[in-house]
Amino acid sequence: MAELKRRRVIRALVVWGVIAFAVLQVYEPVMHGLHLPEWTLSFVVVVLGLGFPVTAVLAWVFDLKAGGIEKTAPTATEAGRLPPRGASRVRLALLVLGIGVAAAAPGLVYFFVWPGAGRRAPDGAGASAAAKGPPSIAVLPFANLSPDRDQEFFADGIAEEILNALAQIDGLRVAGRTSSFAFKGKNEDLAGIAQKLRVGTVLEGSVRKDGSRVRITAQLINAGDGYHLWSQTFDRELTGVFAIQDEIARAVVAALKGRLLPADAAPAASRPTTNPEAYSKYLLGRHFIGVGDRGGMAQAVAALEKSVSLDPGYAPAWASLAYASFWLVQFETTAAEQAAHTARARAAADKAVALAPELADGYAMRGFMRVNRGWDWRGAEADMDKALALGLGDANLVRLNARFVMAPQGRLGEAVAALQRLVERDPLSASAWASLGTLLTYRGRHDEAAAAFRRSLEIAPTNPIAQSLVSYNLALQHRGEESLAAAREVKEEGWRLISEAVAFESMGRRPEAERAIAELKRKEADTMAYQIGTFHAWRGDDDEAFAWLDRALRQEDGGLSDVLIEPAVSRMRGDPRYRALLAKMNLPRDAVVR
Repeated sequence: MAELKRRRVIRALVVWGVIAFAVLQVYEPVMHGLHLPEWTLSFVVVVLGLGFPVTAVLAWVFDLKAGGIEKTAPTATEAGRLPPRGASRVRLALLVLGIGVAAAAPGLVYFFVWPGAGRRAPDGAGASAAAKGPPSIAVLPFANLSPDRDQEFFADGIAEEILNALAQIDGLRVAGRTSSFAFKGKNEDLAGIAQKLRVGTVLEGSVRKDGSRVRITAQLINAGDGYHLWSQTFDRELTGVFAIQDEIARAVVAALKGRLLPADAAPAASRPTTNPEAYSKYLLGRHFIGVGDRGGMAQAVAALEKSVSLDPGYAPAWASLAYASFWLVQFETTAAEQAAHTARARAAADKAVALAPELADGYAMRGFMRVNRGWDWRGAEADMDKALALGLGDANLVRLNARFVMAPQGRLGEAVAALQRLVERDPLSASAWASLGTLLTYRGRHDEAAAAFRRSLEIAPTNPIAQSLVSYNLALQHRGEESLAAAREVKEEGWRLISEAVAFESMGRRPEAERAIAELKRKEADTMAYQIGTFHAWRGDDDEAFAWLDRALRQEDGGLSDVLIEPAVSRMRGDPRYRALLAKMNLPRDAVVR
């Protein structure tokens, strides 16, 4: 130690450490400013780390004096000795090198190994995981800067269309619309958003629409350090809005190339309409679909019908019309209203596929209709496979396929696994969490199901179906008091009544259960026949259960698709009427749940 001090080795290592720190502070912003590859920073860190043992050896051998660099003089005791032999020299050299390596180790471990340190995770574990994983991006809702504040739907639509274009790029993981748009109107920093969505880059922007002119500003930000990778402003006539969307998508891909994406990555071109008003009505319809309640779906149908009347060849509008029309069925109270919406949904889905065979949404809606209104499982699988291939794993398509095609045919384990992967990359999708909770409930994994429902209701607190399923999950565990408390939290009357009936039945309070189910039959016989049949199966009244299930079959009740996997109904699988029901639904009589 005395000799290390005399030769100023420790001081030299400290000086080199200060120099290395200063170099890193200068190099990192320069690297981003010049858009140099990320690996160059790691290269600089390694070189600076190797400088520690080199500095230790040089400081041992040489000394810096006024006259220049000189070899360090030996100690007085060393001067009269014979020179050390080869083995001693090797040991001495290794010792000095070891000191240099020990000095470099803390910095190298901090940068390359320590979790949450260095550039790998400057803003949290989520950002770190995204940086080390596949290339990923979230497209946030664009701010509406238009003089007309009612144009917010237009700004949202522009962001959604850009998201859809980026989602077509193989190898780029794009956060789902539901998750990305969950941050709309919230004052949260980009690093926090990226961490929650587990993405490495974020695209944000603004839209200003004034008459026939539109200005779109977009910027791509590296979530790890907050630096801009690209930004640009576009001024166009409204008729050129599709070209802007494609241009922004291409610019984003160009900014990511060399850093994250292969050189041949390219977004698919959008499918424009030549009618700006048709496009505006289409965006308005998509906006109302996102509202999710009866009023929103009705307004969505009206806007989308106007869009396709202005441009009958606009395939995306037809696909969205099919989606809105189908879900509007769930809110109607008469068989005639349901039949009208169902017919419109079927026709719109067929039209979308005929107009644009390359459009994923058209196949998805046609496949969805084939299951829920016709029990055409083979046709539904073919359509969904086509949609998933065209949509490159779009989050909503994955959910529809897992929940309404795979699971009802008994592929329950496979569907659960698909939804678990989905919520990993689309963690703020209330519908994905609710679907996962439903299938976990059917699987008997009640604690995991409860956690999934909690996540769903944190995102969408008023979802009546998720609220009802929380109650049902508790009833299946014979936790009657908790089930009843959860049932009374359900906001929508029909779902509240069925939940209360099941909860009362699980507690042995039959008169109260009977009153709840009688009121449900009086009010919702045309819309909740399957749920009523499920209740009777739950209480062991098989004759009444099959009577209501047959009624649900005649009404083409979409809930009936769960007949194979729903625990209360599948309890009756030994009854010939159950096997006959499976046959009517084109499911194998001996179908099993896997």
